[in-house]
Amino acid sequence: MKFTYNDMEFSVDKAGKAWDITRGGALVAASLFADDKDGEAKAAALVKTIFPVGIKTVPPDTAHPTMVGDLKIVPPDINHSSFVYWNKDSVSQPKQL
Repeated sequence: MKFTYNDMEFSVDKAGKAWDITRGGALVAASLFADDKDGEAKAAALVKTIFPVGIKTVPPDTAHPTMVGDLKIVPPDINHSSFVYWNKDSVSQPKQL
């Protein structure tokens, strides 16, 4: 089964009794969900967990500003970033007709 998620094309294929996930010829995961009749659907759901759709936000670090004269420079707080998830399958802008 081939499908597109987050503007990437994935393939979920039967490999013996289990399932493999590939993307662009590269193996993402191998031998998943052996002997599971819902293995193909579970593998596709796993792709959505491994490659979430959204954007990482980094807030300002107001606790550690740097003073340059009278100017206060506030660096990013990379230790407290968060990920904003979308509940759609792509971050691409819709194509205009």
